[in-house]
Amino acid sequence: MGLKATLSRPLAAYIVRQYARWQHDPIGTQQRVLRGLLAQGARTAFGQAHDLTGASTPADLAARVPVRDYEGLLPWFERMKTGEANVLWPGRPLYLAKTSGTTSGAKYIPLTADSIPNHLNGARDALLHYVQRTGKSRFLDGKLMFLSGSPELETLNGIHVGRLSGIVNHHVPAYLRRNQLPSYNTNCIEDWEQKLERIVDETLPAPMTLISGIPPWVQMYFDRVVVRTGRPVGEVFPDFSLFVYGGVNFEPYRRKLFDTIGRPVDSLELFPASEGFLAFQDEPGNPGLLLLLDAGIFYEFIPAERFFEPNPPRLTLAEIELDQQYAVVLTSNAGLWGYSLGDTVRFVSRYPFRVVVTGRIKHFLSAFGEHVIGEEVEQSLRAALAAHPEAEVIEFTVAPLVSNDPATPSRHEWLIEFARPPHNPAAFADALDTGLQQRNAYYNDLRTGNILAPLQLTALSPGSFQVYMKSLGKLGGQNKVPRLSNDRTLAAGLINTV
Repeated sequence: MGLKATLSRPLAAYIVRQYARWQHDPIGTQQRVLRGLLAQGARTAFGQAHDLTGASTPADLAARVPVRDYEGLLPWFERMKTGEANVLWPGRPLYLAKTSGTTSGAKYIPLTADSIPNHLNGARDALLHYVQRTGKSRFLDGKLMFLSGSPELETLNGIHVGRLSGIVNHHVPAYLRRNQLPSYNTNCIEDWEQKLERIVDETLPAPMTLISGIPPWVQMYFDRVVVRTGRPVGEVFPDFSLFVYGGVNFEPYRRKLFDTIGRPVDSLELFPASEGFLAFQDEPGNPGLLLLLDAGIFYEFIPAERFFEPNPPRLTLAEIELDQQYAVVLTSNAGLWGYSLGDTVRFVSRYPFRVVVTGRIKHFLSAFGEHVIGEEVEQSLRAALAAHPEAEVIEFTVAPLVSNDPATPSRHEWLIEFARPPHNPAAFADALDTGLQQRNAYYNDLRTGNILAPLQLTALSPGSFQVYMKSLGKLGGQNKVPRLSNDRTLAAGLINTV
């Protein structure tokens, strides 16, 4: 066993003990975090405008700071981008994490001297929990690959700007630099397909032990390794033992990815975002992700079904219920106040508080009043694949298909790119439809009442999602395909892809 693997074990034991301390009093920990955030926020222009002086409780926060998304906080972000100090957090941000936006175009999320450790320590502590829980640390002596965005940074009014993964790349500890792949120069390549070929060049001769990234883009890398070598990934990299992922639900990709590897490897799920590193899988085999409660973030949760009400309830950890859908709201030492993250979660345990990520609050399908969420379509697909084991899915999305014929009901359209199609597509479509009826009562009512017809399954040609994402300039990196849409924009783009 090498030096890194050996030294990681006492460090892992220490970190797990540190986590246990705040887990003994999670509610008190969150209250302490909030008091600190409000005291700092009172010193800013935002704090003065929202009367944060003297505020100290969740009720104070909710009374003074409304829930806003990025667009709602945009005037404050614009002031911060000019280089003005003490806008949302004392001082100026160290970085702006640039990420794809919606109505506002590109988003610029502040990273401060106080919030950067959250991003760095979250990923580190996830690996150390894995070491402590499993006793496995040899992977730290091999080559570790992180599929990420370019680490090249721009400067805007004296503030460094770049992709979050690229910013974090600059803070990789020196003791891990020698283990890290791809190289800095390769990571700087913007064209994803060219970058992918260079990554394969660099990794094929290397003793890879850990591979990390968003599953669909890792799958593209694995496919290129297989094409180059003619062998499963697990044979090409015999020491590969840990796959680390986040950003999307792994389940739709699990089967194909492990088929490509050709043997079992451990997996570890993270919940990172440009706004903060929120949770990680602290127990192997437990799908719940431990919510990080002592990392400069105060959490509120809005019941998903009430999110779009004029004044929805804002619940703290003490008020949440298990197995309910919640939209996540953050207040943090990055200068985010009552910030609607856009992600939805479901709590699977209390004490410790663990969640599973279920989708995006704006990515749902309710064109006909059914309010279908990402978790429901992903679970329905998983059940259909279990019933049709010959089928293998690369990527998929679901959209409404509105009928212009009064005699013909509207329906959902599932657009799926198969690696291997089902032997009986009609039976596969029926399994999807039945699965969604079982998981969503509103959809079931619409189907049994003949308001909606059985879903339409549209098999896309190989490479459709890649070609379409490339046409948008969103191929590779941290980009993700929406699972659900309320209009036909994505569906039409995919169908028209040649």
